[in-house]
Amino acid sequence: MNAPFVVEALGLTRRFVLDDRTLTVLDRVDLAVPQGERLAIVGASGAGKSTLLHLLGGLDRPTEGTVRFGDTDIFSLPDAARSRWRAQRIGFVFQNHLLLPEFSAVENVALAAMIRETPRREALRLAEERLLEVGLKERLHHRPGKLSGGEQQRVALARALVNGPALVLADEPTGNLDTRTGEEVFELITRLNEERRLTFVIVTHNLDLARRMDRTIGMKDGRIG
Repeated sequence: MNAPFVVEALGLTRRFVLDDRTLTVLDRVDLAVPQGERLAIVGASGAGKSTLLHLLGGLDRPTEGTVRFGDTDIFSLPDAARSRWRAQRIGFVFQNHLLLPEFSAVENVALAAMIRETPRREALRLAEERLLEVGLKERLHHRPGKLSGGEQQRVALARALVNGPALVLADEPTGNLDTRTGEEVFELITRLNEERRLTFVIVTHNLDLARRMDRTIGMKDGRIG
């Protein structure tokens, strides 16, 4: 039996109005991602990759089209409900880690759980578990400035996992890392996929990484082709 779709985009279009002209960044994209898949999205800068990722995660609203997460059309939800849904079901990893410099690793991860209204003590417990899972047992109380780039990306990955998401969306997760460190992050993603059957959609310029995913799609001029 085929795996159910975790997320499905139908006719997804995103346009922006700039002065007196309309720019179409995403043009009638259809995409379905089965549970447990590791999907890579590749293409030149400006192809629409990051815009697609933001729409799949409900960070932006499409001009046309829908995104379905199971039986839920996420853009039929009021803004507040969509934010709650996103915190519960989606994990995000970005190229520039976006860690808060004044907080330790465990506090950065716990904040994502507290946004979901998890009590502080429980949030810290979950954060510590996720940091141990990504191999940062000795770095729990280090602030981002005391961590290497690879360690910061592991913290970002732990933060994406802390609420038990069904889907992780990663935008160039190895883009700022050297080859060896990028490989370590990729191996960690692979292990999490295998152990948890966690679904990953990853935007990347790294074609070697993309070839090792379950499926790769290319984008050009806002379309999948």
